[in-house]
Amino acid sequence: MKISIKEMVIFSMLGALMYSTKVIMEFLPNIHLLGMFTMVFTLTYRKKALYPIYVYVLINGIFVGFATWWIPYLYLWTVLWGVTMLLPKNMPKKIQPIVYMLVCASHGFLFGTLYAPAQAILFGLNFKGMIAWIIAGLFWDMVHGISNFFVGILIVPLVHLLRKLEYLS
Repeated sequence: MKISIKEMVIFSMLGALMYSTKVIMEFLPNIHLLGMFTMVFTLTYRKKALYPIYVYVLINGIFVGFATWWIPYLYLWTVLWGVTMLLPKNMPKKIQPIVYMLVCASHGFLFGTLYAPAQAILFGLNFKGMIAWIIAGLFWDMVHGISNFFVGILIVPLVHLLRKLEYLS
């Protein structure tokens, strides 16, 4: 995936936008725009969306630390990117918003479950320990999923905006 200098700048700015919105919204636990941005960038840039996603992951590590909590970030956002890539490109416009909102919400609901295998490996948890870890975080996964559902309403308008801006440039 060769990218131009223009794309490097755009993708760096989009990754920084992801990080800055996460920092701004940290006072609201598990409520953020990251899933929505991941889907918007994937629907707009397809494979190249991995660039701003991993710029975000790298910036997050630089500013918050490359600790054990960060390791699952190397794959968590790729899961949402992959699911979004599998969605049909010619989906009827009437159902796009609800499908995108449900996919975004699903990632939030499953975040702790997706995070758990890395935690189990890193901290030596057995299967029962990993399940207990998932159960302990269910409340926060519910908050995450519900908030992702509602911020998912922004996906379609932002995809249209980014595509229009790409066309103009």
